[in-house]
Amino acid sequence: MVQEQESLRSRLFNFKGTSDNSGARHVKSHSVDDCSSLVDSSMDDKINLKSQGSKQSKDQSEKQQNGTAPNRNEKDPKSRASKDEAAPAAAQAKEKTHPDMEQMKERFAKLLLGEDMSGGGKGVSSALALSNAITNLAASVFGEQWRLEPMSVERKTRWRREIDWLLCVTDYIVEFVASQQKSKDGSNMEIMVTRQRNDLHMSIPALRKLDAMLIGCLDNFKDQNEFYYVSRDAPDSEKGNTKRKDDKWWLPTAKVPPNGLSEAARKFVQYQKDCVNQVLKAAMAINANVLSEMEIPENYIENLPKNGRASLGDSIYRSITVEFFDPDQFLTTMDMTSEHRILDLKNRIEASIVIWKRKMNQKDGKSAWGSAVSLEKRELFEERAETILLILKQRFPGIPQSSLDISKIQYNRDIGQAILESYSRILESLAYTVLSRIEDVLYADYVTRNPSYAGQKRNPLMETPQDSTTSMDETFTEGSNSMTLSDFMGWNLEANDEAKTETPEAPDETV
Repeated sequence: MVQEQESLRSRLFNFKGTSDNSGARHVKSHSVDDCSSLVDSSMDDKINLKSQGSKQSKDQSEKQQNGTAPNRNEKDPKSRASKDEAAPAAAQAKEKTHPDMEQMKERFAKLLLGEDMSGGGKGVSSALALSNAITNLAASVFGEQWRLEPMSVERKTRWRREIDWLLCVTDYIVEFVASQQKSKDGSNMEIMVTRQRNDLHMSIPALRKLDAMLIGCLDNFKDQNEFYYVSRDAPDSEKGNTKRKDDKWWLPTAKVPPNGLSEAARKFVQYQKDCVNQVLKAAMAINANVLSEMEIPENYIENLPKNGRASLGDSIYRSITVEFFDPDQFLTTMDMTSEHRILDLKNRIEASIVIWKRKMNQKDGKSAWGSAVSLEKRELFEERAETILLILKQRFPGIPQSSLDISKIQYNRDIGQAILESYSRILESLAYTVLSRIEDVLYADYVTRNPSYAGQKRNPLMETPQDSTTSMDETFTEGSNSMTLSDFMGWNLEANDEAKTETPEAPDETV
């Protein structure tokens, strides 16, 4: 019995172990099946994704082949639209710069050819070509500045662009100057470096400043409403008492309110006149300095008279060579009713100055060796003539250039001097034009408040008449207490008047 029970127990134990192992095997088989099922599912997903992607790409390719754009995002049409809008703008900018380049090529082609478009080498010098280019540019831009009003944006842009083209030549006109350089061993040594020529370095920035001041002065009249202009073709009833009675009939007539300008407007116009007057004086000084440094052409010297008396004439010669000389009194005896007469007097005086200077330097072979006129007297006569010439330039700034100035400009070969002279000359001309337009307004204001003056003919060469009734009008011309050129030179007019009672005759020698 005992053996049977033990055998039964061993059988039961083996059966239990067998059941445990089979359970383990079943668990293991379940886990492997689960993994294989997961792997199969992931593979199926990948296959499905690939099939979908290939299908979408196939659809897109089919749409492109059919001519329809693929619908990617909403940003693509916007970017395409922006590109489409940018293309015309770039084309317009290219078209805008293209005429500027062509214009610049044309300008510099004329300069290189010396204005001889045939290319035969018969053109003018580079200096004269640049001078003519600046003059012609100013004439085309400022030639019709008939009113006190700002320049148009197009004219301003053109002026700035093209004057910069012509002035850029001065950046390459240089001179050698000494400079200190420190070497590697710490010692200083002197070397020669290049810089812009001194006269250009000093004058070009000053002229640019005057240029900006003149254009700014015109811009200051943008919002004014105190005066207006009547067309030259308007009937005389509209022009009233302020209609032009001078030779410049083509200019419009300035009109002011019935009671004249207001006090504030009159002060404003007068202030602008003072500013432009200072610009005019500065431009005239620079121009006169440049012209004085230019050499006198031999062609001009060959055409000079033999002596100063022949150049001036007997009456003018005696007036200048008297013992006691008063330039203001001399000018009162001269006929200066027209530009032609003033220019003729200017030419005569300049020619006599050149003759006397050459005689003092003993460069003129025509001078008589036995002349009794001393060197001191020649210097005195030459100084008096230069004084008269200076007064003429200051009193009549709008007079055309003299024969000597034209000859110097024509035969000058210095490009830097040619640019300085032409630039300062056109600024001087523009300043005089603006000053004349301001004078037109002040003249209209004066005549409106003084109707009795309306019947008199206005001389455009003279300044606006002075009105003693109001303090503001006293500033139309220089005050009586201001220092004149005679005071500056130290002439005693009272002593001269007393001495004129017994005036000796001028020396009869050939001077």
